[in-house]
Amino acid sequence: MHARSKGVTRWLPGLASLKGYQRQWLSRDMTAGLSVAAIALPVGIAYASLAGVPPVVGIYSAIFPLLAYALFGSSRQLMTGPDAATCIMVAASLAPLANGNSDQYLAMMVVLTLMTGVMFVVAGIGRMGFIANFLSQPVLTGYLNGIALIIIVGQLPKFFGYQSAGGGIGEQLPEFFIQVTNADPVTTILAVSLLILLLMVRRFVPLVPSAMVVVVVGIVAVMGLQLGQRGVAVLGEIPGGLPSAHWAIFDIEIYRDLFRDAAGLVLISFTSGVLTAKSFASRNRYQIAPNQELIAFGACNLASGLAQGFPVTGADSRTAVNNAMGGKTQLVGIVAAIAMLLILFFATGPLASVPIAGLAAVIMVSAVGLFDFDSLRVLYQMSSKEFAVSVITTLGVLILGVLDGVLLAVVLSLLWLLSVGAKPKDSVLGQKEGVKGYHDINDFPGAVTCPGVLLYRFDSNLLFFNIDYFCERVRYLIAKAKQPVHWVVVDASPVNIIDGTALLKYREFREQLASEGIVLAHAQAKRNLRRHFHSNWFVEAKKKYSDYEFDTIQQAVAAFQAQQEAHSVNDNTG
Repeated sequence: MHARSKGVTRWLPGLASLKGYQRQWLSRDMTAGLSVAAIALPVGIAYASLAGVPPVVGIYSAIFPLLAYALFGSSRQLMTGPDAATCIMVAASLAPLANGNSDQYLAMMVVLTLMTGVMFVVAGIGRMGFIANFLSQPVLTGYLNGIALIIIVGQLPKFFGYQSAGGGIGEQLPEFFIQVTNADPVTTILAVSLLILLLMVRRFVPLVPSAMVVVVVGIVAVMGLQLGQRGVAVLGEIPGGLPSAHWAIFDIEIYRDLFRDAAGLVLISFTSGVLTAKSFASRNRYQIAPNQELIAFGACNLASGLAQGFPVTGADSRTAVNNAMGGKTQLVGIVAAIAMLLILFFATGPLASVPIAGLAAVIMVSAVGLFDFDSLRVLYQMSSKEFAVSVITTLGVLILGVLDGVLLAVVLSLLWLLSVGAKPKDSVLGQKEGVKGYHDINDFPGAVTCPGVLLYRFDSNLLFFNIDYFCERVRYLIAKAKQPVHWVVVDASPVNIIDGTALLKYREFREQLASEGIVLAHAQAKRNLRRHFHSNWFVEAKKKYSDYEFDTIQQAVAAFQAQQEAHSVNDNTG
């Protein structure tokens, strides 16, 4: 029975936290849950417009994933739900496929959400939590900066109350400067007032849910001043109760496109979501399980899809509120979901008067929060190359679009990885009096090399894309040496992997040096590397030469010196 209970809590870590629940946590969890609901509801409604769906879909997407994560998540603080970057990706994916058909759009959205959920679960079962590290920080920062600009520019027509022809940021930004003179004055005054209110609440009373304050004040203003009759756009009626299903069968090409877009959503949403989870886990001194988070995010998206919602991820603003209010367990998410369910069933009437301009203000402020100027400044000071990669990613998102921007982000991450591995740091090793061992002569001024031996360290794995550079560097250092080099001893301790191409090239290089009277030896190789060096085809090639393989660099140097002494004795006797 105990084993069964342990297995259940392994797959449902949320149950484990509730199992050891302490009564003194209840008041904090209840307060945090209500506070999260106060933010999640208006944010869900606002982000629904980003995703191009009715407001009630945003409510579904805010409620049901919280219940799923409470069971499957390993973070005690993370709140899940709609996210600005995810929503804009959903719209970019579905708009060209649906061709203006709203029913088709909603049905495709459900399929996209379920595909995303399944991919997450499969990745979790396959223990692929490492994909959170697949996008480098400069690339992720650049991508989110580009998303933020797209979101802000896209909200300008709603904020100022003018008609927009749509299109990308290249069309919308010039349109703003033309149409701003035709802005609706009442809408603009209301939007600016609510924006100032939002910023003041966030600045002076940060524990108060600013988005909910804006929504409530906006409703009061619209109803009290009858702004709906003065040209101010409002949400309109929101259906209460449970969602109605939207299902359809599509051509295979549609499923293929949705599958591709779901993969991009998984990569971006998990990378950003798990960063939030890790950040708050670190603050509260515990660790999350990345593979379990993949399963949890999958459960959240499956729950959202079955509830006719759109893809979700970790929600940083709602997680921050939960942490600030002292939430201790995932009961916070359950309380927040129940509170929003009650509103969905019994109190959707007033939401019809929410001004769209107010929601635009909420979205724009949230988008500004996506900007990471601090990271950009650090990158600029630390590495001009990484700073350039981040800026190029931002420009790529703006020029190519949101979804192609994901591909660009992946390609740039791969290119950056290859550029780092293709020409890694290397060093010539020597000894310094009073310091044990052999070290980089550039790091230890005064260190001396062993005459006749090049002690060389290549600080990377040996792979198909850097083995030629390895050979070039050895050749260069042999030519640069002040005394003739008879042995090259490679310190293999940094090498964890050598692929087939590199191993073949290494053997050929060894034979080339041998024909020139130079021995290529290695020391301190790891067990898996030795297995490659002891493979039959490599051994056959070595039979023409001595087996120059050593456990330590000291042994290699001693073997060289012994050989030189033997040669000297032979020369003298001859």
